[in-house]
Amino acid sequence: MNLFRFENPYMLYGLLFLPVGFLIFLFYLRWKNKKAKTFGDEEVFYRLTPDRAPGFLWVKYVLFSFALIFLFIALANPQFVSKLVEGERKGIDIVIALDVSNSMLAEDVQPNRLERSKVAIMKMIDKLANDRIGLVVFAGKAYKYLPITTDYSAAKLLVSEVDTKVVSTQGTAVGEAIREAMSSFENSASKSKAIIIMTDGENHESGAIEAAQEAAQKGIRIYTVGIGSPDGVPIPLYDNYGNKIGFKKDRQGNTVMTHLNESILKELAETGKGMYVKGNNISYTLSKIYDEINKLDKTTFEKRKFSDYDNKFQFYLLISLIFLLLEVVFFERKGKIIRNIKIFDTQNKSRNIE
Repeated sequence: MNLFRFENPYMLYGLLFLPVGFLIFLFYLRWKNKKAKTFGDEEVFYRLTPDRAPGFLWVKYVLFSFALIFLFIALANPQFVSKLVEGERKGIDIVIALDVSNSMLAEDVQPNRLERSKVAIMKMIDKLANDRIGLVVFAGKAYKYLPITTDYSAAKLLVSEVDTKVVSTQGTAVGEAIREAMSSFENSASKSKAIIIMTDGENHESGAIEAAQEAAQKGIRIYTVGIGSPDGVPIPLYDNYGNKIGFKKDRQGNTVMTHLNESILKELAETGKGMYVKGNNISYTLSKIYDEINKLDKTTFEKRKFSDYDNKFQFYLLISLIFLLLEVVFFERKGKIIRNIKIFDTQNKSRNIE
């Protein structure tokens, strides 16, 4: 465990400008000396400007450099451990089974069933604190798209990339999706496990109720979200560029309508000892289901020690200001008080020796 750290370590990259500043300073001195020589002999120029103190430029440069060093350190905000706090992570394991069949492109929910479901899932992820989440996608087949994790950023990224192309086989294999979700819990020590199925339930294959019974026997609850309208809407078709080119038709040329099948979803939820909610407002519906899941017994996954840090940037900022004030005090020309001081008067010293 680190007893010291920088809150903003990237600010230390500003120190890389110091060597560049040194080269600029040397270039400036060289340019200034050349400019002075244009006035004539160096001895004559010195007598014409008796108050000139070239060495003070180096003092000012050094002071300004130290001011910058401590300023960048202050901006990086050094922090020291003030106390250690023990904490633990308690949560529930949740796997979402998301239907990605073509019927989920229906636009009875704007912009369409699938996109709206994805937004709802990401909003739910934002509510998670210590729970672990996984994702299964299914159509005619089911695949584990995201193993159970607490990396919520990665989870949201993967959810945002889901589309109907991730599963090529069409259908609604709810039973296979439940079994695939159950396999995600194989190494889970969580007391409470839940599967949330988000689908229109249409054209489901046999075996879904049997899979729900298996899940219930293992203590896994099943919650279902019905997405779409029971009245039926057409399924849009798109070209390779994402442009809508019409609606799906059957072999007789009739427009195919997709309907929400609530009966199977209600039965699955009842068998899985969970609940069914119609997703008229999917984000609200999913949030409501999560609130119910959150009431279940939580498991302590791990215990950790957390460090509480104190900020110390004020000390370094004060030092930076002191160096900056000192830099301002020093002038290139001698003041009245130090005019008789010969520290930087190397030319007079050389003449006295002679």
